[in-house]
Amino acid sequence: MRSAEHLVHEKCVEQTMSPDILPVGSLVYVTSYSPFRGLRGTVQAVNTIADGSEVPFCFYQVAVQGAYINEPIWFEYHEVEAVTPYSVAPLVRL
Repeated sequence: MRSAEHLVHEKCVEQTMSPDILPVGSLVYVTSYSPFRGLRGTVQAVNTIADGSEVPFCFYQVAVQGAYINEPIWFEYHEVEAVTPYSVAPLVRL
């Protein structure tokens, strides 16, 4: 018999495969209005709450770089954004 904790972890792992949910190891930028705004970090864990809607409500545990706190910090999904490499526009010759 599986424990409730195991089932929750298993469900989070399945949901992190969704394109809407950032996977563990993703580089993120903190956008929340907090002392961590503007810092970057790495997602350490993902927890979700399924409320029956299409997109689950997510919390990300982020190891924030340059923060005065050494432990990872939890953020709601809307408080972080994935950091993507800068796209380079093609050169236009006149």
